[in-house]
Amino acid sequence: MSPERFAAERAAAWEELEASLLRAGDRPERLGRNGVRRLGELYRAAAADLAFARRRFPGEPLTRRLEALVLRARAAVYARSGRRASFVAFFTRGYWRRLAERPLLVLAAWLLLAGPAVAGAAWGATDPATAAGLIPAQFQAAADPPAEGRDYDPATASAFSFSVMFNNIQVTLIAFAGGITFGVLTVYALFFNGLLLGVIGGLAVGAGNGTAFLRLISSHGPLEISCIVVGGIAGLRIAWALIRPGSLRRVTSLRREAVPAVEIAAGTIPWLVLCGFLEGFATGPDLPVAVQATLGGTLFVVFWGLVVWRGRPVHRTARALARR
Repeated sequence: MSPERFAAERAAAWEELEASLLRAGDRPERLGRNGVRRLGELYRAAAADLAFARRRFPGEPLTRRLEALVLRARAAVYARSGRRASFVAFFTRGYWRRLAERPLLVLAAWLLLAGPAVAGAAWGATDPATAAGLIPAQFQAAADPPAEGRDYDPATASAFSFSVMFNNIQVTLIAFAGGITFGVLTVYALFFNGLLLGVIGGLAVGAGNGTAFLRLISSHGPLEISCIVVGGIAGLRIAWALIRPGSLRRVTSLRREAVPAVEIAAGTIPWLVLCGFLEGFATGPDLPVAVQATLGGTLFVVFWGLVVWRGRPVHRTARALARR
């Protein structure tokens, strides 16, 4: 078969594919359900034609034209739409499934933070003089907050929000990266931050500043603590891969857990940004304490509700139907 005869027989399909690509642009969904299916059929046929042309007509202008057409079609069918779909799918389901797929690690991370927090609160309330020595200088004011709450001007609130956001991200990433130390640094980060929170709360309540302390942390605290716990979950995944690699080599086990752990850490960053925003703008006297507490409690329920709801594994039948 000559190149000219081959082109004459297949030209109609190639022209239809080019027309479909022009109509679709960078959004194949513009073609509608039937149009997308037809685009896939035309792409697969053109790819088969290219394989034939490369074998029979190497170096011919026809083969180069087919190569360009198939590359454009592949980008439309897979690469461009796939990246968008993957990004949306991760934040709507993938992130939550990563958190929910290891429930024992979720429980362990919460216990490592909540246990010391309870003990620290009791310590701060019963022995404030000794407990106060644990608090770093930058957190001393939190143990004796102003009754009316912080009252920042917009510029100061923005700067404070950024500093809090940076600190939250730093703590969460320490809990995550600490997994590479076989979990020692992760456990320390969860334990220390839980103990510190408990001591500060115990000192504030013991000094009669319970309402002021609630105003200080209620809008952002539940979500902020959740994010630190999530960083701990990611770190514990890495640690467990190193401690119990099973039949795999430790390096292989670590590589297998590294991707989900990084996904968990990356997916938590938007929530940490929200925590910083809330601490900068929703802790002052403008909002009643009840509103602040309701806001913080709602965000906590929403976050872990999404873990339960969106973290459920997709049933195989549902996946099969979704592909049709």
